[in-house]
Amino acid sequence: MQLSHQNHVYQSIARATKDHGTTTMFGLMGDANLFMVDSFVRDFGGHFVPAAHEGSAILMALAYARVSGNVGVATVTHGPALTNCVTALTEAARGHAPMVVLAGDTPADTPRHLQSIDQRELVKVTGAGFEQLRTPATVGKDVARAFYRAQVERRPIVLNMPADFMWQEAEYDLQVLDVFTAPGGVAEGEILDNAIGMIASARRPLILAGHGALGARDQLIRLADRLEAPLATTLQAKGLFNGHPYNIDIFGTLSTPAAYELIDQSDCIICFGTALHDFTTDRGKLMKGKRIIQIDINPAAIGGGLHPDAALVADAGLTAETILFWLDEAEIPASGFTRELDATALTVYPAGSGKAADDFINYVYALERLEEALPKDRVLVTDGGRFMTEVWCRLSVPNPQSFVSTVSFGSIGLGLQEAVGAGLAAPDRPIVLFCGDGGFMMGGINEFNTAVRLGLDLIVIIANDSAYGAEHIQFLDRKMDPSLTEFHWPSFVDIAKSLGGDGFEVRSNAQLEQALEALKHRKGPFLIELRLDPIDVPRMRI
Repeated sequence: MQLSHQNHVYQSIARATKDHGTTTMFGLMGDANLFMVDSFVRDFGGHFVPAAHEGSAILMALAYARVSGNVGVATVTHGPALTNCVTALTEAARGHAPMVVLAGDTPADTPRHLQSIDQRELVKVTGAGFEQLRTPATVGKDVARAFYRAQVERRPIVLNMPADFMWQEAEYDLQVLDVFTAPGGVAEGEILDNAIGMIASARRPLILAGHGALGARDQLIRLADRLEAPLATTLQAKGLFNGHPYNIDIFGTLSTPAAYELIDQSDCIICFGTALHDFTTDRGKLMKGKRIIQIDINPAAIGGGLHPDAALVADAGLTAETILFWLDEAEIPASGFTRELDATALTVYPAGSGKAADDFINYVYALERLEEALPKDRVLVTDGGRFMTEVWCRLSVPNPQSFVSTVSFGSIGLGLQEAVGAGLAAPDRPIVLFCGDGGFMMGGINEFNTAVRLGLDLIVIIANDSAYGAEHIQFLDRKMDPSLTEFHWPSFVDIAKSLGGDGFEVRSNAQLEQALEALKHRKGPFLIELRLDPIDVPRMRI
């Protein structure tokens, strides 16, 4: 439906959001946003996904952005609705998610409103950006500015919408700031010359790609083949080099023993689109004695983890092409580093024993079996907890866009919400969520029914050690009683069924096979509860 040029503000916000390509909006309605949501759905044919908690709406939009490649959009009302989003906004900001959050605000002429807070200051502490809806006449410009900043700054931008504007009228003015029609910068100058010199003289070069290099797969492979250099990724780029014979998979503390040794032997690491987190570099240990070249389009990513020998603020793909061109021009020979490598051994983790105490299943064995049995076209989502690093290592993904980890802020309890967002972004693919028992109790119960209502093809696997595992192991390490970390949870399978899904409890290898058989006949969200011995869960690889 097309409205007249003279619209109510709530209609103009909905219209501007749709004009920026938004088809799906996540949120929770309240005084300041309910009419905008209604207009988005009824006037403009948008899809609104109602969450059970405001923070969940942010997380759903975050995962939607990650999997779809589009700007995620969420909406909440004012005051406590926005304070409920602090952890989620921080997760999204640290995860560099391009998002717009349409947040209502209390009427400006009611300073003693019960739900009035300084929303700008609240948003700032999360690392998200803030935009103010200035007047009814500037809606088009203000919405455009929020979408522009979300894409350029790659973080959530909260557009603050005063409730007293909503029924005012003003002419709608379409504004779209299109700034992504040209590729990013190309490296040049003396620093590029120095970087090429380091690469040319390297005998054991290695290429490392992060999330900022997801669009440069082909160029990086061509450069690696020319150099005869292995390829590795950070966690956030997991799956980028699938199928390449010298892909060593994740670089850092999550590497296989053979890959870790190979990285240690390298003499030059060419890093594209990664800020070189401590876990990637193993707190700098993997980078010692090597030439480090760091290429990133984002200047803030350079030098944060360590000081590189050469830093180029430039586009990953174009820079790889430039380096390749000059290597060919100078007739630099290939390094030969990959000629003697056993590629198979580089990506194989030690197998699990399959042994476990009575009434428990061995976690590593279960993961190996799930890797074989789960749908291969899955989108993999992981919540936070000590179970997660084994999942990252042992579960494959088709590509980086099919992998969502919820640990940018180190929180637990965010996974199921992001699994819902991933499911909306990839409606024709199964979503596989790994979650701990504590994380499910904290956030999963809130939104499991949302997944049921939406009819998502969601497989939830609970690593249930009946404890807060990271804390449990600290007590054990100090020979202290860990009982304060242990819980007698209700049956997660019963919870799943009561919320409209289905499930299967697994305490043995035989029961795991029964669960996998039942999984083939699922008709909606399906939960597998792995009962684990808290003493037998592997330590985190960080």
